[in-house]
Amino acid sequence: MFKLSRYFSIVSFFAIIAVVTVLSVFYRTHTTEALMAHQTRSNVSLAKAFVNSVWPRYAAFVRSATNIPRVELGKREEISALRADIIAQMDDLNVVKVKIYNLDGLTVFSTDEKQIGIDKSDNTGFQTARRGDVASSITFRNEFYAFERFIVDRNLVTSYIPVTSGNGTVEAVFELYSDVTDLVDELNRTQKQIILVVSIALGALYLFLFMIVKRADNIITTQEQERRKNEDKVRYQAYHDALTGLPNRVSFGERMDEMIARAKRGKNLVGLLFLDLDRFKVVNDSLGHDAGDQLLRVVAKRIHNVARESDMVFRMGGDEFTVMLENLRHAEDAARVAQRLIDAIAESVQLGNHEMTITVSIGIAIYPTDAADVDALVKGADAAMYRAKQSGRNMYATYTADLNVHAIERFTLEAELQQALKNEEFVLYYQPKVALPGGHIVGMEALLRWNHPRLGLLAPDKFLSILEDTRLIVPVGEWVLRTACKQNKLWQDAGMMRTRISVNISASQFRDESLVVTISEILQESGLEPRFLELELTEGLLIEDTRGGIDMMNELKEIGVFLSIDDFGSGYSSLNCLNRFPIDILKIDRSFINNLMTDRKDAEITHAIASLARALKLGLIAEGVENEEQLEFLQSHGCDEAQGFLFSHPVPAEEFSQLLVEGNLAGLRKEA
Repeated sequence: MFKLSRYFSIVSFFAIIAVVTVLSVFYRTHTTEALMAHQTRSNVSLAKAFVNSVWPRYAAFVRSATNIPRVELGKREEISALRADIIAQMDDLNVVKVKIYNLDGLTVFSTDEKQIGIDKSDNTGFQTARRGDVASSITFRNEFYAFERFIVDRNLVTSYIPVTSGNGTVEAVFELYSDVTDLVDELNRTQKQIILVVSIALGALYLFLFMIVKRADNIITTQEQERRKNEDKVRYQAYHDALTGLPNRVSFGERMDEMIARAKRGKNLVGLLFLDLDRFKVVNDSLGHDAGDQLLRVVAKRIHNVARESDMVFRMGGDEFTVMLENLRHAEDAARVAQRLIDAIAESVQLGNHEMTITVSIGIAIYPTDAADVDALVKGADAAMYRAKQSGRNMYATYTADLNVHAIERFTLEAELQQALKNEEFVLYYQPKVALPGGHIVGMEALLRWNHPRLGLLAPDKFLSILEDTRLIVPVGEWVLRTACKQNKLWQDAGMMRTRISVNISASQFRDESLVVTISEILQESGLEPRFLELELTEGLLIEDTRGGIDMMNELKEIGVFLSIDDFGSGYSSLNCLNRFPIDILKIDRSFINNLMTDRKDAEITHAIASLARALKLGLIAEGVENEEQLEFLQSHGCDEAQGFLFSHPVPAEEFSQLLVEGNLAGLRKEA
């Protein structure tokens, strides 16, 4: 983790060193330059004083010294006199050595006699002075000969000074050595004091800033911990389902790739179980989403408890789950796991005041037996799951090659349904409802058909589940309502029988808050009176805790339409609240009518429903009537209306117009 205080300490340490070093160098450089400038001016003044006082006496000697042999030069009387004058001139000054050069660079005189006669013509300082400029430098000498004595550890400023005549011509060069040791020592002491003061100031500033940085570091650390916590939370949310806590579809894709890769290396089997709850929408629509969520959590826990430690459970969305089975020895092992899941999920569950059971359909696909990659494996398991649904639910099905054909067909239908409404491929067929006894038409039901351009006329069982899964059921249902109302109004305006037309309302439509407004607008547009429209609702809406459903029904009743309960007796009936719903008609499910003459229980249930309808003063209609025996039973038990192939198959609007003209069906007695 990034520590601001740590980096601040390191950077500050080197910064303080750099500041002190730069300051020290700056101070040293500028003070040395000032010292040299001051001492150079002093040396120049001394040289001028010497020139003014004694130089005229020795000028000629210095100029001619080039021709004097070195051995003799040091013994000349001029040298001794010059030494005496220089010593007298420099007495009590900080000058420790003097040299005089003629223009040829010959050392004519030096307070150090051993240096007399030496050629210094190539010396840079000499050359500078010979051109008329002053050259100075500062040096440190461990040992130095000065006026017949040795001095040690001294700082010296050496100045090469031109000696000029009255017209400014350079005649010779003086070299003066000045002892500036005391001044340098003072500079060093001052430098140390400045460095100490600056270091203390910087240290105090450092401590102050370090406290601020430490505080900021703590804040940053806290924020970083919070950020990581939030990142972990976001990552968890991205890869897990919020409702059940299981890994989600995103996680499924990554883990499936990893598992397949391991299986390839180890040449193992991987099983994929695709689970979809049966009739979960009924629970959601009738008990509400809270109950549905509770059920999903219970199911998720049961799946997790059944799965092995090496297996992974995912919620794919809605009521769909998957289970990855790694390191399978035999494909049959996946089937055994699937059966345990079916048994565990089928155990009863308490949802609020309701105890119910839920079943599941499971599809099984095996890698690499059934599929060579992840996508194919998922599609295979999904196709197998749909086969389990079609085979009766509450069971598992294994993938077979022919399932690809069905899966492709379903996918194709789903894509074609997206355009069917726009291309006006839907049509309505109408099936009459007849009065009992008698046989005259008292109503009709509008039934949806798909005039498929490739497959011909399709009944709802071929595509209705796809409409519900894709949520196309809402716009298609609205189209059915609008078309049915317009058609009924056309028949009435043509002078035909004024009867009710019934339209099925899906759970998705019923949950739509705009349903009442939509129906009102459709009735107004078509001009159909509300009393000639009957809405058939699913039985699942009768379960308790559907206050919103009751309110919706009351609003529909206020419009003036009729309400009926479709397929009564086949779902989760809640008889104790049946009288709370503002319904007009019960419609006996065709499954009871089919076995009416062969199954005593179905006959007794039909009789009980008829008695219930009479007790609640509700209309009663039976659907799926196909023979005279069924008709006689229903008439004898007080059924008001019947509907089925005995009277007429569903027919297009043109054919139904003829039925309305005739008014009486199947040879039954016509009543006025």
